[in-house]
Amino acid sequence: MNTQTLARLALRHATWLIFAAVVLLFGIGADGFLTAESLGNIIKQASFIGIAAVGITFVLLTRGIDLSVGSVMYLAPLLAGLAMREFGLGVGLGFVVAALAGIAMGAANAFFIVRLGIAPFIVTLASLFFFRGAGTWMTSSRQFDFPPEMLEFGLSSVLGVPLPVVVFALTVIAAHITLARTSFGRQIYALGADPEAARKAGIRKGWVEAAVYMISSGAAAIAGFVLIAQIGRLDVAFGEGREFDVIAAAVLGGASLFGGVGTAIGAAVGATLIQTVKTGLIFLGINLYLQPIALGLVIFVAVLIDGLRSLRVQRMQRRAIRAHTGAD
Repeated sequence: MNTQTLARLALRHATWLIFAAVVLLFGIGADGFLTAESLGNIIKQASFIGIAAVGITFVLLTRGIDLSVGSVMYLAPLLAGLAMREFGLGVGLGFVVAALAGIAMGAANAFFIVRLGIAPFIVTLASLFFFRGAGTWMTSSRQFDFPPEMLEFGLSSVLGVPLPVVVFALTVIAAHITLARTSFGRQIYALGADPEAARKAGIRKGWVEAAVYMISSGAAAIAGFVLIAQIGRLDVAFGEGREFDVIAAAVLGGASLFGGVGTAIGAAVGATLIQTVKTGLIFLGINLYLQPIALGLVIFVAVLIDGLRSLRVQRMQRRAIRAHTGAD
């Protein structure tokens, strides 16, 4: 196996290699890190970021961006909590209300992006402030406490598996099947890889773009609901800045900011990797103020790998064009 082949394999499986290296590093350096309890807590704590990361992967695959996920994580569960309080809804119906509210927010983003042709960065940046402002106005910046059964939901388990992890796993499975096994998933990849070719092939670009923004916001709403179920309350800072964790998790998982590359499983691994780094740094007793620097280095490596992967794809395309021209 030559050096070029090894480099290709390393780029293709970079996420798993980084993950294995991080686990090995902390496993050697921190006593108790590799226990079943510690690893289980990492997955549970990564669940809400992982759910949102899976959702935003759909957007990244189409060369889009969604900066509003943190605010959706705040507003959608708040609307569900208000409905639970005012109408006596149970946690299950509250979950549905949160998901539908998130989908509606994604549809609002999609309207401005698809119908009015405004850049996704601008639309979702405005939504970030609008959704959070709406939630702050509704609560008057006060803490909102959910009914006691919300905590019972968050602390419950299925066959010994914490419910947040179950929701995380089901989200990943549903997203993986959608992307890998359906025509809609193939259309998403085609649109991200070459928008013009996808349009000529008859793919309805506007419909696909609208759908991925609704999926992203719906997943963000579920993520927020899952986290609140573990703490039982919501304050004005809830979800603030989480959009960066979510995007970082998706990119760490192999999703490309240039579109057409990424998987639901990769996003889940990326979210788990971020939480693993955070937990490992705590186990090692790293200074609290140095922890963001270490996490930033991991994210920088992931973005660097994404850039190298994109350059490699461009080189292959140029070779293919030259070979085709020569054949003619």
